[in-house]
Amino acid sequence: MARQPSRNPGRRPAAPRRATSSTRRPAARKQQKRFLNYPRAGKGPVQRWLPSWRVVLGAFLTLIAVGAGIFAFAYATTEVPEPDDFALAQSTTVYYADGETPMGQFSEVDRQIVALDTLPEHVPAAVIASEDRRFYENNGVDPRGLVRALWNNVRGLPTQGGSTLTQQYVERYYVGTTTSYFGKFKETILALKIDQSQTKSEILENYLNTIYFGRGAYGIEKAAQAYFDKPASELTIAESALIAGIIPSPSNWDPAVDPERAEERWNRVMDLMLEDGWITAEDRAAAQYPQAVEPATENIYGGPNGYLLTMVRKELVERAGMTEEEIDTLGLDIVTTISQRNQEAAVQAVANLPEDRPENNHVALVSIDPATGGIVALYGGPDYVAQPQNDATQSVAQGGSTFKPFTLIAALENGKTLDDTYLSYDDMEIEGYDVPVSNYDSFNRGRIDIVEATRDSVNTVYAQMNVEVGPDKTVDVATRAGIPEDTPGLVATPSNVLGPASPHPIDTATAYATFAAQGVRHETHIVAEVKDSDGNTVFTANTEGERQFDEQVMADATYAMSQVVERGTAETASAIGRPAAGKTGSSNAYRSAWFSGYVPQLSTTVAMFQTGEDGTEEVLTGFGGINTIAGGTYPTQIWTDYMLVATEGMEVQEFPERSEPERPTYVPAPQPEPEPEPTTEEPTTEEPTEEPTTEEPTEEPSPTPTPEPEPETTEPAEEPTEPAEEPTGPGDLLEPPAGSGENNGVGGGGGSNDAAGLRWEDWVGADS
Repeated sequence: MARQPSRNPGRRPAAPRRATSSTRRPAARKQQKRFLNYPRAGKGPVQRWLPSWRVVLGAFLTLIAVGAGIFAFAYATTEVPEPDDFALAQSTTVYYADGETPMGQFSEVDRQIVALDTLPEHVPAAVIASEDRRFYENNGVDPRGLVRALWNNVRGLPTQGGSTLTQQYVERYYVGTTTSYFGKFKETILALKIDQSQTKSEILENYLNTIYFGRGAYGIEKAAQAYFDKPASELTIAESALIAGIIPSPSNWDPAVDPERAEERWNRVMDLMLEDGWITAEDRAAAQYPQAVEPATENIYGGPNGYLLTMVRKELVERAGMTEEEIDTLGLDIVTTISQRNQEAAVQAVANLPEDRPENNHVALVSIDPATGGIVALYGGPDYVAQPQNDATQSVAQGGSTFKPFTLIAALENGKTLDDTYLSYDDMEIEGYDVPVSNYDSFNRGRIDIVEATRDSVNTVYAQMNVEVGPDKTVDVATRAGIPEDTPGLVATPSNVLGPASPHPIDTATAYATFAAQGVRHETHIVAEVKDSDGNTVFTANTEGERQFDEQVMADATYAMSQVVERGTAETASAIGRPAAGKTGSSNAYRSAWFSGYVPQLSTTVAMFQTGEDGTEEVLTGFGGINTIAGGTYPTQIWTDYMLVATEGMEVQEFPERSEPERPTYVPAPQPEPEPEPTTEEPTTEEPTEEPTTEEPTEEPSPTPTPEPEPETTEPAEEPTEPAEEPTGPGDLLEPPAGSGENNGVGGGGGSNDAAGLRWEDWVGADS
């Protein structure tokens, strides 16, 4: 057959035709297999999409390699951080003045760190047996424990933690509680690193001091106290096992909450300790389930000591420059100036008051060591939780005649002597007063000296003396002694001597402590010393005093005030049987009653007042058979009851001698020289053989001179009668006449220092 000519003679002949599409499909499948190897050739419809074992192995090895790389990188770059502040937080303990008896504590967490070597071996052994039996073999992480915990959790068995003791320590000491995967990963890295950088003993000690044991207790020391009321160094094997057994869930397994579960856990720990060789079979057989004490429920600020603890905190912030957080977390040891015996005596002295004492009757007591300014006892109220206001440091009350010694000292500083005399009749017109000044007993004593005026708290004498010396000098003495300048009612008016000003009881106590120190004022304080957790002293109170008044001035003032105790308005206080001085005081209309007194080594102030529903002062309601509460009644009785205990065993010391009294001395009139009688001797005719001697008369003539008459003294026209005997105590109080009262100010209306008729500017703050 002839070849047909090309239809397109200009083109080359077509190439032979390639294989059909059916022959090209295997090539396409081969190209797809080289890309992902899926679907796999020669496999079923399902299997051809599953990865081969090579892919699985490769992926697994790759994952391991990547994980190992990440782990290695994390291990190399992770540094052990500073311990968590929470983990380092320790309880601060407040002690009485002996430095050994705890008064209370401050804490963000209740923790006290102890050294491992102070604990019996069975204490850490119980924890190891319960929490990490391979503690000494593992490297901080226990793979078998993790797998076991995971397997139990997957099977629905009780949830288990796989953390080692080291991991628990890391969680609490460095990173805090965490549940995230990243947190657990970081925890594992740190556990491995810490296991390499710290000894097992260090890890175990830190763990025991960090872990939470329930009942608010962090660390083994506080746990021992919370469950068995003893230090951890005294825990028995059985007690250690009980505490260790409840670590995983202390709030739920506390023997007070779930005694059956607690005993079950105890048996488990005891069995593990035997199995691991920590105890012998004899120990296990002899062990009995221990009885834990009931959980403490009392508030650390409850009762009278709550006022002391809040004062300690305030003083550390203001004087030591500490923060509240530091006080709560640094594990400080704070030694106060409070004597436990004296504090208990103060509380008891108030408790001795009659049972019918009104509920709104308040008492404050402050007792100060005049040599240092340290508060040795303070009663601010019955219960800080129920009544947070401290009556000794926050409440105020009119001072009444406790202000008279300020005028007394001002007078002595300005040339007056104890022998100076003043008229003392009742209802006396005195410069600066709009109405006559009266005496509390309305008695006319005639002309008396300053000692008697102090002894009997004679208002008219002190009002005259204050005007003479100057009210501004009374204010000056008061502030130098310790009364703050901003005290309500402390102004330079003639009536300030009668005590319309309203100080805090602690301010008056400070002033009288200055008197007891014979003119040296100290900073009143309650904190003696603070040590950190390492035993280093970080704060010491300032006990250096500063002289404010001349020693002889104070000796004279003290003598005058000693007569108040010996035979004056505070004679009840003489029952302590040693030299004492002080001053009673009753304020305007008997809204407050005071006694501030001291012996050479101790000064104590007692104040009593009454508040209404709106917080203002009310007239003191009588109780215990006494209708009118004055300074010489219950305040003096409380002072006496307290001081009898506080001075027990204290050396009896005398006060400094007062100035010699100025007494007139009799000088006899000059006598004329007697004239000698003339004598005549006959001359002898013999020559004398010896020198002549002249003999004196053997007898001196004694003429009797006429004495000059003594100066004539003018006696008062009427001899004053003796005053009625002052009440000496609550049982002896005589009912005062209507409108009178101790330290009555003016006009005889109401109580002492009555403001009736006075200029209001003289009584600013008197009723505060």
